[in-house]
Amino acid sequence: MDFTGFPASALDFYDDLEVDNSKSFWEAHKRVYAEQVRAPMEALTEALAREFGEAKIFRPYRDVRFAKDKTPYKTHQGAFVGVAPATGWYIEVAAPGVRVGGGMYEASGERLAALREAMADEKRGKKLAQILRKLEREGFEIDGERLKTAPRGYEKDHPRIELLRMKTVLGMRSYGFEPIIHTPELLDQVRADWRTLRPLVNWLGDIVA
Repeated sequence: MDFTGFPASALDFYDDLEVDNSKSFWEAHKRVYAEQVRAPMEALTEALAREFGEAKIFRPYRDVRFAKDKTPYKTHQGAFVGVAPATGWYIEVAAPGVRVGGGMYEASGERLAALREAMADEKRGKKLAQILRKLEREGFEIDGERLKTAPRGYEKDHPRIELLRMKTVLGMRSYGFEPIIHTPELLDQVRADWRTLRPLVNWLGDIVA
């Protein structure tokens, strides 16, 4: 199947799901999900696989075992291409449209320690700062979980304290409702953005691999 874009009905599906996140709604509209959401996502990620690797397309069901919110279905469809633990490229379609990104979405224990050690290192830390500045100039938003203060073992006046406060590092771009999301040209745009994100993904992958 060739990728032809995400139809408007895919966004409408998630609009409606946010209002009625129930099994009865899902059962009545699961064909819409399969044909208008999942099938285009599969076609898009398959087209990108030769260059970036095979994607994991996430299940639509939420894990509600320990959640206060017991709604059963996710209100977005995401796909992820991993190059290292919790590190790689991402794409998502939801009611607000389409967004893409890349980086590290979770770090703890040894991986978090390795990340901070690299950030504190003069050469590697400066390289990461340079990568992030370039991404911002390219229109990406630098996102991620941040501490409110310096992590234990690091001074508050460290020259890269803003990096060291980051527990996750993500470069994100939203296409929102731009007409391109409904066209085959979205494939080339995602490919170009993932290429732009490659230095960040590679830097992080080298640290936590």
